Amino acid sequence: MSTPPATLHLRLWALAWPLILSNITTPLLGLVDAAVLGHLDSPVYLGAVALAGNLFTFLFWAFGFLRMGSTGLAAQSWGAGDQGRLIREFLRAAAIALGIGLFMILNRAWILPLGLAWMQATGDIWTQAHNYAEIRIFSAPAVLIQYCVVGWLIGCQRTRSALILAVSANLVNIVLDLLFVVGFGMRADGVAWASLIAEYYSLALGLFFVIRGDVGCFFTQMRNPELWARSAFAKLLKLNGDLFIRTILLLFTFAFFTAQGAQLGTNVLAANAVLLTFLMIISNALDGFANGVEALCGEAVGKRDQGMLRRTARVGGVWSLVTALLLTLAFWLGGEGLIYRLTDLEVIRVEASRYLIWLILCPLIGVWSYLFDGVFVGATQGKAMRDTIIVATLLVFLPSWWLTQGWGNHGLWFSLCLFLAARGAYQAWLYKTFCQHEKWFITN
Repeated sequence: MSTPPATLHLRLWALAWPLILSNITTPLLGLVDAAVLGHLDSPVYLGAVALAGNLFTFLFWAFGFLRMGSTGLAAQSWGAGDQGRLIREFLRAAAIALGIGLFMILNRAWILPLGLAWMQATGDIWTQAHNYAEIRIFSAPAVLIQYCVVGWLIGCQRTRSALILAVSANLVNIVLDLLFVVGFGMRADGVAWASLIAEYYSLALGLFFVIRGDVGCFFTQMRNPELWARSAFAKLLKLNGDLFIRTILLLFTFAFFTAQGAQLGTNVLAANAVLLTFLMIISNALDGFANGVEALCGEAVGKRDQGMLRRTARVGGVWSLVTALLLTLAFWLGGEGLIYRLTDLEVIRVEASRYLIWLILCPLIGVWSYLFDGVFVGATQGKAMRDTIIVATLLVFLPSWWLTQGWGNHGLWFSLCLFLAARGAYQAWLYKTFCQHEKWFITN
């Protein structure tokens, strides 16, 4: 029996609100790190952790496809009511994550120096950043397997468990930050050890959430020959490969945006950093509904119910648009006030306010790209997502930036907004095509 729209509204909200709260809590950890290190006797420690932290953010986010792929595959197995397949999908993804994490550790001798050189670390900052990185790199397996855990929990529509996981891990990290740095007098290495321990705590708790109540089934599936079937791994690697290309191009776009802002001067770079902080808030809010759409659309594909998928997209569109309107209104009315609270430097306040209009428009322009990301992730249509980002980055963002260089930073923000619009428009066209030809049930 199909799920009525009214029920879908309630189900989407039940899935989305824990994820929105989870997304909001994550930036708090960075603020605590900054507050703890900012009170030490040298700014080197804060700068080193900020720099090395950005390196690991880029390094780990490049493998964010593990989360997306796990969500879609788990949601489809859950919708099909196939418990064995559901567990096998998690185990395969976790095996790949473990392999990537171990590769990072074994190759840290060249990954870390190369990464720190790319981040332009020098002198004392390089030394402290390297000390931090040498410890933090050992968290790679835990972080990457956690992506699979969180994606699997979302796919199984257990988003409250994902919230508990995120909040408790951040609290453990904060307590250990204070203990190691304030209590034991450690420096950047203390923050690194706090993160390392918190990541493995989070992994242990996440695995408990995954296997509780199904321990016997997990051990059964570990011995199931289907777990290591070549065709299943080929499908997973194809999906992950497409999503990896998508993630790399997305990271490239924002890295390029930041680099071009730096070319326009220190004040523009700082102003863009302030505005991008607000854009992260916008992304976190819209991602909550997108993640809920992933779970419900994946369930619909598992049930082979295109009607449910289309209703989910419509319901998700309604709440995503409402959220985007509220965010636009909030930044229109209070954007300048938020800028003034974030920085005391008058020149940066003026510069950021000059480009605030683009941030105000971003929620309404970008909302559809977030929504359709959710639809296509749930349907595990990685090729569609890969093609979308190729078009948006290479055929829209870069040419637009080239043609509007004379506009300065306004041209840069215009190009970013056009990038968001292109993603949404291209995916909307793909969505219509998939619905007309019932391509949702064709494997990626």
